Amino acid sequence: MRAAIIVTAAALLAGCAQVSESYTGRTATEQLLLARAADQAVEGLELPVEKSARIFVDNAYFQAEGAAYAISAVRQALSEAGHALASDKASADVILEIRAGTLALEQMRRVVGIPPLAVPINENLNVVSLPELSLYSRRDRTGVAEFSAFVYDARSGAPLGVVQPMIGEFRIRSHKVLMIVAWGQQWADPGEADPGDSWTAF
Repeated sequence: MRAAIIVTAAALLAGCAQVSESYTGRTATEQLLLARAADQAVEGLELPVEKSARIFVDNAYFQAEGAAYAISAVRQALSEAGHALASDKASADVILEIRAGTLALEQMRRVVGIPPLAVPINENLNVVSLPELSLYSRRDRTGVAEFSAFVYDARSGAPLGVVQPMIGEFRIRSHKVLMIVAWGQQWADPGEADPGDSWTAF
């Protein structure tokens, strides 16, 4: 009897244990696609102003998911080009006002066969989901970034120049045959950091 009580208590205690998981609004792959596209868009950014001029990056009109990462990428690109950065408008010589044309994920799927379908079954718009039945399918997921900007004097407001649209794309393409055999890149790798070579001087 005592053994039965112990086993029952242990089972009840084990049943109380629960693992909970939290999910972000975007997948890691989506975030990496957007980050890589933003990095590519600002690669080689350089402004036609003196290197000694302190630049403030004004992101008041930069509206997009992942905006904070993209703005930091712009600041890094300017630093790599040798430009000095200002922490606010009051201490700046030049203002770079930047805006996002897009910073989003584009998806395209090509199917030889029948794609997934949602079939309505009654007047209440209830649907039944039918799975894909294909001989071959290809999926493209592309992070797309397009930024543009203009530069003006921080004190006089006089225009100094316009930055033409900066465009970046990063694509993952995967293939599948008979809905089973898959090849191609399935996800974006965050990369491997080498602790011995993690610092690069500008």
